[in-house]
Amino acid sequence: MKITDLLQYDTIILELSSESKDSVIDELVAKLEGAGRLHDPISYKAAILDREKQSTTGIGEGIAIPHAKTAAVKEPSICFGRSSKGIDYESLDGQPSHLFFMIAASEGANNDHLETLSRLSSLLMDAEFRGKLLSASSAREILELIDKKEHESESQNESEEFASSRMLLAVTACPTGIAHTYMAADALKAKAKELGVNIKVETNGSTGIKNKLTNEEIRAADAIIVAADKQVEMDRFAGKPVIIVPVAQGIRKPQELIQRAMNQEAPIYKAGKNTAGSNEDAGSASKLGGFYKHLMNGVSNMLPFVVGGGILIALSFFFGIHSSDPKDPSYNPIAGALGYIGGGDHGAFFFLVPILAGFIASSIADRPGFAPGIVGGYLAAQAHAGFLGGLIAGFLAGYVVLGLKKLFDKLPQQLEGIKPVLLYPVFGILITGLIMLYVINDPVTAINTGLTSWLQGLSGANAILLGIILGGMMAVDMGGPINKAAFTFGIAAIQAGSLGPHAAVMAGGMVPPLGIALATTFFKQKFTETERKSGFTNYFMGMSFITEGAIPFAAADPLRVIISSVIGSAIAGALSMVFHITLPAPHGGIFVIGLVNHPLLYAAAILAGSIVTALILGVWKKQKI
Repeated sequence: MKITDLLQYDTIILELSSESKDSVIDELVAKLEGAGRLHDPISYKAAILDREKQSTTGIGEGIAIPHAKTAAVKEPSICFGRSSKGIDYESLDGQPSHLFFMIAASEGANNDHLETLSRLSSLLMDAEFRGKLLSASSAREILELIDKKEHESESQNESEEFASSRMLLAVTACPTGIAHTYMAADALKAKAKELGVNIKVETNGSTGIKNKLTNEEIRAADAIIVAADKQVEMDRFAGKPVIIVPVAQGIRKPQELIQRAMNQEAPIYKAGKNTAGSNEDAGSASKLGGFYKHLMNGVSNMLPFVVGGGILIALSFFFGIHSSDPKDPSYNPIAGALGYIGGGDHGAFFFLVPILAGFIASSIADRPGFAPGIVGGYLAAQAHAGFLGGLIAGFLAGYVVLGLKKLFDKLPQQLEGIKPVLLYPVFGILITGLIMLYVINDPVTAINTGLTSWLQGLSGANAILLGIILGGMMAVDMGGPINKAAFTFGIAAIQAGSLGPHAAVMAGGMVPPLGIALATTFFKQKFTETERKSGFTNYFMGMSFITEGAIPFAAADPLRVIISSVIGSAIAGALSMVFHITLPAPHGGIFVIGLVNHPLLYAAAILAGSIVTALILGVWKKQKI
């Protein structure tokens, strides 16, 4: 597949009208939407902004490559925009950006699409090629230049043999794996060739690991450069000088990195000590940020078990609240099967605590932490220590394995191979298991029982206050840490058998996009045409319990949007508790509303909160047209 199969006449803007980073993103997204390349422009923009939060895609040299891979993309595409005077895109070199390539990759994009997108990133490293794009007088000329450059690139023999005199190795990786991964790889290879240095670069992109480093190559290398913004396999580099930096430095500072590697100005890597993406040059991440990262790794991997199991259990209730119990007179075989598959004693719901613990532990200690985490979580589940027990088991197992890595680091190099297959699993499972059995489980089970009793006994003002807090938290950062904390609490409540708190959580999470959608409909003069179009999409996002649909509006007008959303969400959460709503399904929005005990009252609570948000926002915002 050629680049021009993805970049076409209807996705080219010869001269951008934008003058800021936010507006150029809006203009490029609008162009993709107008060309029919997007299912949902508001979700796509949210994914673009989410990528920008991780690090700017203004890579310098006048180039910016905003990109996202999301289900909001209908057809993999590239949108090109050019600004003669330049736009401040917060680029790494501090200079204005002139050439903008917005990459839209669909969630199910095949390898051909993704490799084509990465090839574009590589071509842009050529300064002469960039100059020609800047001076092109028509869209046709731009497409011809890209075709010609791509043909020249393909005609070159890029299959360079890695001779026995190889010196350096590198790994590049970015969170989406579309652009920065390959640009960093090409920058390192080009600079190494210029300096007369042999280098092999492994890329960890959307199409998987390419040019993977072998054990023999690692043993023979003088030093290793890891330019990555996401976790990559690191323990294989134990005993070697390793430079760990963000992927952007691979693009911007290839010569500096290569020279440091050649001079071996890097610490000797010790297995389990560092992780890729924890940039040694940018200071260590905060402990709170690390805790959140590990927790979210557990929650995100646990969520399919929670959603799948929870909805199956909820469906069994259609036949009667106890119809899945063979001992109950209302027993129904279909309900029994649904309850058995999804249930908490043996089905999908049972696995949520072990999976939570296993992935928290693996986030902390990489793969060696997974088995001790799973076993610790299983022991917590067996003891009915619940969600809290799983959290403790995950962090315990992760840090136990980190301790073992430091302890076993003193062993002879000849024993390196038996650590991951023997020492870490045996001692990690043993120590974690003993601590869970004899120290953690009993007190945590007592706490979990007390929490369950408290949740089930909530009534009156206490229940309403909890609904206000949980509903409001869902709108504070709309998918960020506070939102996820409330969502996690709701799941813990479901797991503990209390179905009210999560109903307040989902109601609060549905309000921001629904309130914004109503505001753009009934206060049209307060919004631009693009915002009104995006607002309509928020009806569907809100009904689907996708709070993130409100993010672009919050980014453009944070004070008004966040405050109005928090108030509306808090009201929805409070009303949900006032009406004694119970929700057995952890996700699904309007599609699972039939599973609640009072669906009409629940819909009324969500609608009331949404109307309040719409009214506050509509009255507060300034007129646009």
